[in-house]
Amino acid sequence: MPDFPVSQMQKDIHDITIIGAGPTGLFGAFYAGLRGISTRIIDSLPELGGQLTALYPEKYVFDVGGIPKILAKDLARDMVSQGLQFGADVILDEEVQELEPGDGHFVLKCRGGTYASRTVLVSGGKGAFEPRHLKCPGYEDLLGSGIYHAVKDPEDYRGKRVLIIGGGDSALDWALSLKDRTEQLTVVHRRDDFRAHEESIRRLHAADEVGEIDLRTFHEVREIHGNGDVEGVTIFDNRTNEDFRIEVDVVLSLLGFKPDLGPIKSWGLDLDGNRIVVSQLMETSIPGVYAAGDLVSYPGKLDLIATGYSEAAIAVNNAVHLLNPDARVNPGHSTNLALFKDK
Repeated sequence: MPDFPVSQMQKDIHDITIIGAGPTGLFGAFYAGLRGISTRIIDSLPELGGQLTALYPEKYVFDVGGIPKILAKDLARDMVSQGLQFGADVILDEEVQELEPGDGHFVLKCRGGTYASRTVLVSGGKGAFEPRHLKCPGYEDLLGSGIYHAVKDPEDYRGKRVLIIGGGDSALDWALSLKDRTEQLTVVHRRDDFRAHEESIRRLHAADEVGEIDLRTFHEVREIHGNGDVEGVTIFDNRTNEDFRIEVDVVLSLLGFKPDLGPIKSWGLDLDGNRIVVSQLMETSIPGVYAAGDLVSYPGKLDLIATGYSEAAIAVNNAVHLLNPDARVNPGHSTNLALFKDK
């Protein structure tokens, strides 16, 4: 069992602690502030925004109500502004490893401290961000020195020779986004069908036909070469086993992320595979612990940002009622709340 630093125990007990600072968690923080309860946010990533900032900051999001089109990083920025307007405490780069019942509250044991909370909302997206790794020589040695699993700033790749590995939405989206910035862009995929939107597939083939992208289907990576930094890659045709050497500066391994609840699996919650089972009130099997977002399971569940907003509001409002049975579950419409009259 980990040795948690008891000396760092936080004496102030918050009304609710939100684990996960993606769109669902940030909207939960907004609703908790709206209801006037003290709020803490804990996230394992070094910045707020969850997948919006960690995985696809430069991709457009189209399915948020009232916003026809917005970059993921801009949506994250606006959600942070909305979610933190009531003064929620934020703890980043921290993982909740254990959740234990205390005297009228929960004890959240983390790597860097121990925190107390009367209720908990788990909103950690798909769980831990564990990328699918390549299994080839050179991968582990050069990971972080030219091999990456996500794009933070597209301008970092301007004038570079880039190899993208993968056949999903992320691989195709970044190929289409980076092709006009790079000196050379090669896309390698182990088969000729893709797990991406039809329009993205059409545009990828069109870019290959005019020479904007070098698309290599039925190809895989044999070895990544470099001394301190990536210098080249050997790929092979998996139909003939023939090798090809490509000189590259960067390898983007966009093979997706494995859903993994991590320590959450040991908290005693009812699970459905890698998801937390919840009721229609977003209650888990532990009273006082709620869950919302992509990691929950219930009949008819949809993995959408819009769905996460609704689930977070339901969870927080029922947590408020649990904390104070005299409080209404439904706070009413925001346009009628005195809280916003001066805004």
